[in-house]
Amino acid sequence: MVRSLKGILLLSSSIPLLLGSNAAVIAQTADAPAAGNAPIELPSVEVTAPKPTTVAHKKPHTHTAARRPTSTTTAQSTSNSSVTQPSSQAARLAAKSGAFDQARGNIFTTAGTTSNSIGHDTIQDLPGGTNQSVEQVLLQAPGVSQDSAASGSLHVRNDHANVQYRINGVLLPDGVTGFGSIFDTSFIGSMSLVTGALPAEYGLRTTGLVDITTRSDLFNNSGSVGMYGGSHGTIQPSIEYGGTFGSTCPTSTTTSTATLTYKAPAAVADCFAGVQYYFTGRYLQNTVGIENPTPAYNAIHDFSQQDRGFAYMSAFVDPTTRVSLIAGTAYNNFQIPNVPGAPIGQSAVPVTNAFGATSFNSAALNENQVEKTQFSVLSVQKSVDGFDGQLSYFTRYNELRFTPDPIGDLLINGIASDVGRISYTNGIAGDGSYKLGDSHTLRAGFSISGEQASVSNTSLVEPCTLCDGSDNGAPVGITDNVSKLGWLAAVYAQDEWKLTNQLTMNYGLRFDQMDQFVSVNQLSPRLSFTYKPFENTTFHAGYARYFTPPVLVEAAPANIGLFNGTTGQLSGQSDPVLPERSHYFDAGVDQKFKFGCGSDGKNCSNLDLGVDAYYKIATDLIDNGLFGQALVLSAFNYARGYNEGIEFKAKYATGNFQLYGNLSVAQQRASDPVSNQYLFDNTTALADLGGLTALAYAQTHFLYTDHNQFVTASAGALYSFCGRPATAAEAFGDNGFSWCGVKLSADMVYGSGLRNGDDNISSLPGYTQVNIGIKREFLLPNDPKPMTIRFDVVNLFDTIYEIRDGTGIGVFAPQFGPRRGFFLGISKKI
Repeated sequence: MVRSLKGILLLSSSIPLLLGSNAAVIAQTADAPAAGNAPIELPSVEVTAPKPTTVAHKKPHTHTAARRPTSTTTAQSTSNSSVTQPSSQAARLAAKSGAFDQARGNIFTTAGTTSNSIGHDTIQDLPGGTNQSVEQVLLQAPGVSQDSAASGSLHVRNDHANVQYRINGVLLPDGVTGFGSIFDTSFIGSMSLVTGALPAEYGLRTTGLVDITTRSDLFNNSGSVGMYGGSHGTIQPSIEYGGTFGSTCPTSTTTSTATLTYKAPAAVADCFAGVQYYFTGRYLQNTVGIENPTPAYNAIHDFSQQDRGFAYMSAFVDPTTRVSLIAGTAYNNFQIPNVPGAPIGQSAVPVTNAFGATSFNSAALNENQVEKTQFSVLSVQKSVDGFDGQLSYFTRYNELRFTPDPIGDLLINGIASDVGRISYTNGIAGDGSYKLGDSHTLRAGFSISGEQASVSNTSLVEPCTLCDGSDNGAPVGITDNVSKLGWLAAVYAQDEWKLTNQLTMNYGLRFDQMDQFVSVNQLSPRLSFTYKPFENTTFHAGYARYFTPPVLVEAAPANIGLFNGTTGQLSGQSDPVLPERSHYFDAGVDQKFKFGCGSDGKNCSNLDLGVDAYYKIATDLIDNGLFGQALVLSAFNYARGYNEGIEFKAKYATGNFQLYGNLSVAQQRASDPVSNQYLFDNTTALADLGGLTALAYAQTHFLYTDHNQFVTASAGALYSFCGRPATAAEAFGDNGFSWCGVKLSADMVYGSGLRNGDDNISSLPGYTQVNIGIKREFLLPNDPKPMTIRFDVVNLFDTIYEIRDGTGIGVFAPQFGPRRGFFLGISKKI
């Protein structure tokens, strides 16, 4: 507690530095770092066109790193010129890594899709900065709607989950869905949400691809430390550091600026270039770990502690081969928030006496959840003679444990379930591309993974005969455990064919094999076209056949017969969860405008506009929800479903000001549950469903899925004064007031409301949440590494709105959006 108070006092004392003060300090006249002169980057809106034809590779004996990017200096030089490379190990390795990063980009194409990107600088500058989770940042992308943490935090294009995450081109396998985020945004160089008709190399989770690449400036023997905190008891310290070590090469090399060909002296041609490394760690604690189930400012029993870590290492074993290791961990503890005044004895089979207790204060309920995640990826990348390839081994471990309040849950819910879920996945993936002439780029690959899933459920219930609350016996425990080793395998091949200078076709086939609780497979064709009639105009259209397996632990069957004759009894079928199969159509256009350019054609204002429409026809549409007092997801299928929508997006940039906005209109409907039907009540006739039960109505009507939201919007703006950090003299007011180093930001999200009511027949009211931020980056006397102070306000107008109200299919409890919060942060480059 003393440490926490010291942190808050430190942050409070730093407020005046946001806008400058008149304190007399030694003037700092050193120039700001070059990074400070870069323009602010906002979430980009672009339709991805095929990659341009690149220069052919050099032969291996010339020690050429494949497809190295051309620097600004190169563009202004002759092909035969050469320069002396900086002697820094970090600088040499960074240049070489950049070339391999570009080569890796040749392996994975997003031709014919829509890609919406946000860079590290933008993440830093928006309200919350890198203290935000990945899920919060994604809410600023088109078609992404907000949901509660218990329901996955977000939805892309109204689908539930069905989003894949890739780090440096490697798919992170599914695990156990929990409340906490497993990614830290500090290491992200860029993050793109790719939607549409994905090429054949992308499978499994296909509604959206979150493509994360690590920062390129991680390895310059520097880092940062920071502290962020404020409302709701928020304390969030963080640290990051990266560098280079172990080089046996000389202190300088010669580089041909035209080809970036690295040549070491003959005596040390086989020297080791060194190892790049980076790590980051973050701790978060607050009193709103999960959304508050009441509109009150402070939640009851909602304390959370969350730890996240990430590490990256990379080394070149020869001029054409790079080995890299990615590892991450998250350990999250959550109290489950309480709703005061909840009555006892209201469950389907009433319980009025548990272990001798006949009353219970629901505000004192003590439910908790612990989540553990570890993942790592080991990759070998090869780039030589027109071939780019990557072979990766990946592993992920997830563990979730929900512990109930035995007495309270029995009296209030009729059952107290202790639920554990463990998932351990290992797999390999290989991807490669080869440029065949000027017109064709061939790509092919495979993946195979095995997942050991274990689901344990030990529930306290009371035996009964009549099961009307009149003859309950003493509580007993019932155990229902499931364990399964599941396999997923896939192989694909595709060709990016440049038909003309303006028209490109990308076509391919993908085969997926699933062996889990059911064994099935599918051959999936993919086809897309990209047409670029003018320099700033791009059309795209595509079709994809998708195959989406369920998350293994969510598809685990339940033996509901064990609960017959108890207060936890259920009725209905429990058919196995099936993979979803769908036809996906997508088309869109992106138009860029430039105006107000200078006489040299530079310093233009830019306006980017885009529109994208999609339609999906699904068989065995996968959905999931919370069915019971344990806040863990259970999956089921609708026999038929469709999803349709249109997205509009715009971005404007001029000088130091940028503005963006997104709007989507969409709907998803489905009918006829065909797996885990017992999750739908089939005993109580409901008047608002025409006298039908929930199951009977769902079997005969098309329902809006619970996560359907008709209108979703987001917007943001950034303005930077001077475009660089303030000098010490400017920051401390030596030469009068200066705005240099100050950045203003705002963003917002709008939702028309998720579904609620019996079988989702109605919807919640719409809402708008606005966040603002201000930060200042400045230099201290005699210190070239800047410090940053920031102040953010979440939910500026303190709008009280419900994300969920506790009704609807698979919705167990209400959840409200965040109340207004004030947060202050300080960070220092080291």
